[in-house]
Amino acid sequence: MAETINSLEDLGTAAGAPAANDAPLHVQKLDAYGRAYATGKRKNAVARVWIKPGKGKVVVNGREFASYFARPVLQLIVKQPIVATDRLDQYDVTVTVAGGGLSGQAGAVRHGISKALNFFEPGLRPILKKGGFLTRDSRVVERKKYGKAKARRSFQFSKR
Repeated sequence: MAETINSLEDLGTAAGAPAANDAPLHVQKLDAYGRAYATGKRKNAVARVWIKPGKGKVVVNGREFASYFARPVLQLIVKQPIVATDRLDQYDVTVTVAGGGLSGQAGAVRHGISKALNFFEPGLRPILKKGGFLTRDSRVVERKKYGKAKARRSFQFSKR
């Protein structure tokens, strides 16, 4: 039926066993139009991101990203993965973002751009992973509990 395995060396050479040095293969994922698509999330915001070769234009919900994210801090957050990978003027980014506030939306766009860059150029994965751009920030607002003013804040205590 099956061959007998007597040692660890036999275990490595057994039929059907994968080689020890095989790392997961990351391949380029593009749609019919040559774009990479990814979804980014943060808090309650969800961003749908498309990346294609271009001149570095970023459009968020039909507006230039500098007018959508007016604060410089939010613009910095959105540009982080592109700057970290030195792809500033190589890709056009189109984003549709909904839900949450501006800060959550900027984080969602950053997450989506990072994932889309990874799909377009799998060789950028180590840089994006090291920067922490591919990890979804799972922190969300804690729910309010009964008997409390907010999630954890108690009502003011008075002895008399």
